[in-house]
Amino acid sequence: MKQNGLNITQFGLVAGINPGTVSGIVTGNRALSVHQLDRITTTLGHPKGHFYDNYIEEFLSATTPNIRRVRPLLYNCAELDMLDCIEQVVNLLMEKLAYADALFIIAEDFFKQGKFAASIILYESIAVGEKKQHSERLALCQYRIFMAKQGDDQEINYQAAIHFEDYVERLDDADQLDALKDLVNTYRSLRKWGKVDIFAKIMGDKAAIQCEINQQVKLKRRKKKKTPVNPSFVYWAYSYLLRAGVCEARKDYNQALEYTYTYADLSWVKETDEQTLLWKERFTEWAQANTYVNKLLAGDIGVLPDYFAYVTSKKNEVLTALVNIIEAANQYDFNVDDVLKQFELEIQSLIKQQKSVGVYTQQFMSERFAHFLQELAKYYLRRGKYQEGFKYLIISLEISSPTNNKPCIIKCVKLLERYRKNASSDIIISYQTLINEVRDDEE
Repeated sequence: MKQNGLNITQFGLVAGINPGTVSGIVTGNRALSVHQLDRITTTLGHPKGHFYDNYIEEFLSATTPNIRRVRPLLYNCAELDMLDCIEQVVNLLMEKLAYADALFIIAEDFFKQGKFAASIILYESIAVGEKKQHSERLALCQYRIFMAKQGDDQEINYQAAIHFEDYVERLDDADQLDALKDLVNTYRSLRKWGKVDIFAKIMGDKAAIQCEINQQVKLKRRKKKKTPVNPSFVYWAYSYLLRAGVCEARKDYNQALEYTYTYADLSWVKETDEQTLLWKERFTEWAQANTYVNKLLAGDIGVLPDYFAYVTSKKNEVLTALVNIIEAANQYDFNVDDVLKQFELEIQSLIKQQKSVGVYTQQFMSERFAHFLQELAKYYLRRGKYQEGFKYLIISLEISSPTNNKPCIIKCVKLLERYRKNASSDIIISYQTLINEVRDDEE
């Protein structure tokens, strides 16, 4: 005010704050709100949040924290990605457990808005302060932390999943089914088939119980309890689809077919609402596709024309189909050049899409595509088409490296070392550069 020759009234007009309020703030007789601080910061020509560190250190820490005053500060810090400030504020508040409820509500807001890093700070603080170690809220915090940490680094995904395992059983029955679905999907993307098998079975057993309970509730017309996101039968059917996938990965195609036939038959589901009919249709389609897949992977090449015809009418199934076809071709050494040629544009489009979005892709699709390219490289290298083979091997490494996809990286390394004598100097240089990047990340 002195520097600009302004009195309290003039400064209040410039800042858009009542002069009486400015006077109270200057004399220390009135608390300074975050909204007022933001107005003053703008008036002084600084960006929003410029004084938040000072505000926390010089004002909040010297007073009894007030959640109504702190709430807008937390939301602003989350918006500005000022995570250190959020941590400071939360540490002040969590000295009193009475604030845990309010912080949980804010954490849920952050989670819904996609502000995952900010939400993790709040959830972790609430979890640490939770006295009842078997409480449902503690389990829910751990569930949110697990989901918030899911990204493109597979090692982080794996560690988060391992940590969350112990909390699944403590969730509400309805939340358990969704939590198990999310947990098993993470293990599926990591190709941890033993874990997929364990938790898919648990999910299926719990879903079967819920289906039975729901039927009894309808017969007795009781008040409905909290329900999962999808109808209970969906989790039951999905568990068998996952277990079929485990058998497929273990090359037990007959058992995979048995599981496929199991979830294909949903005639016992009598509801006729739109959501139920949609899910029944989906499982019917998936069962049809997976029947082709398991027969093909078992060596029945005769189903390839039917499977190919099915895929051409389902554009969203192209990648999955290509993975299955190329795996079968490598396993039984048959020629699929015609199929690859017909889907050449789709393959190039997928490569361009993966490279353009970098690591910011859905973890399962990214892993799946990297695996496909590695199998495609193997297919061409075995047939002496070294230029195509090495091209796809390098691209697979490029996609696998940022996501820390170790299984695919290892397979690519083994493949290149096997055919190194046929690689050009440019390929070796590209390969060595990528491997050095992986080593740097490890260190």
